[in-house]
Amino acid sequence: MFLLSHMLKSFIRKGQLTVIDAEGKRHIFGGGEPGPQVTMRLTDPALYRSLVFKAEMVAGEAYMDGTMRFEEGSTLRDFLTLFSINRLSLGKYPIQKVLRAIKMPFRKFLQSNRKGEAQRHVAHHYDLGNDFYKLFLDDNMLYSCAYFREPDETLEQAQRNKLRLLAAKLNLKPGMKVLDIGCGWGDLALYLARLEDVEVVGVTLSKEQHALATKRAADAGLSSRVRFELKDYRDVSEHFDRIVSVGMFEHVGVQHYDEFFKKLNALMPDDGVAVIHSIGHMSPPGMTGPWIRKYIFPGGYSPALSEVVSVTERNSLWVTDIEVLRVHYATTLAHWGKRFEANRDKVIAMYDERFARMWEFYLISAEMTFRTGSQMVFHLQLSRKRDAAPIVRDYITDQQRLYIEKERSLGLGAQQPQLSLVAAQAEADTSSAGP
Repeated sequence: MFLLSHMLKSFIRKGQLTVIDAEGKRHIFGGGEPGPQVTMRLTDPALYRSLVFKAEMVAGEAYMDGTMRFEEGSTLRDFLTLFSINRLSLGKYPIQKVLRAIKMPFRKFLQSNRKGEAQRHVAHHYDLGNDFYKLFLDDNMLYSCAYFREPDETLEQAQRNKLRLLAAKLNLKPGMKVLDIGCGWGDLALYLARLEDVEVVGVTLSKEQHALATKRAADAGLSSRVRFELKDYRDVSEHFDRIVSVGMFEHVGVQHYDEFFKKLNALMPDDGVAVIHSIGHMSPPGMTGPWIRKYIFPGGYSPALSEVVSVTERNSLWVTDIEVLRVHYATTLAHWGKRFEANRDKVIAMYDERFARMWEFYLISAEMTFRTGSQMVFHLQLSRKRDAAPIVRDYITDQQRLYIEKERSLGLGAQQPQLSLVAAQAEADTSSAGP
């Protein structure tokens, strides 16, 4: 325990961590400043060393395997909160600084998303099965940061707010053609086509998402104006007046940013507009944690804004608007976590206990990075021309108000059957069952 104790003494500044080792001996760290009180038991002596040299990877794996567990009223959430509020002191620990310096030169290799490789990375996460994602996402299966206009809004309402905000920033006009890169299960594309007389093409690399999105367009009677393709965005050859991408840019990889923005530039006319919704961070360029990279998002990386804007400059694109959503994803993840916990038994039945523990660790740790860490979400509006979008930003708020009224007139409430995947499927099941 010597090395681990030395690191924890330096690491835990806020709150207190009690570690019960494999022999049952208690070790207490921190307590100098207020914070969570956590009791953790380590049942495998091998963790004493591995937690020092591979802290992020080993902590997640130990929780998944049950060799690290929490006692005396402590929970995984308590531990990850304690970890998150002390993360800066861990980063300053000499061994951690050296390890980070060694890894940084390899980060581009770790973020590779070449064609084919990107398909495998997407399948690893998004092809787990639609039934799995229904257990914790909103009714319309939007798997990205929601937008909470009010703190007590439901997840469904907040996700609708997000779609409305994006639609307003696209500044749509009748007859336009829109590309949705990384379209998910299709809800944004369907929403845009309902609000405006536009044609939408969505592309995804997930077979599960493509199949369900295509079915939803057909069920909604929108197949003539909304279509979904199982295709890498780099293979798109049509031209579009508007381009939107939500939660996909995190899978591009730093060494592919020039390729991404060059493609956007090539697909738009001079007065075209693109809106990118992506996770980022307010700290300098870094790398994705090894546990997240191995188990959750292979090839994934959330960039610093400095890494993104410099590439848009090289590709002659104006950043016509930028907005940072600071705490909305923490709230979104908290909603997902509660729904996941409520359906934990179903997750275990689909997979197993280890898988359920893996996703618990992911959802809670991700929430903490947005609540007390450096993660955030940014919106970039891009164009070749400085005045492709209105030059006074009020139009975004004005358009949202108009869309709220239009949603009401069309009966497109946040939980209306027209947009609710769960309700639509339930109705289909009832119809097929007969009287």
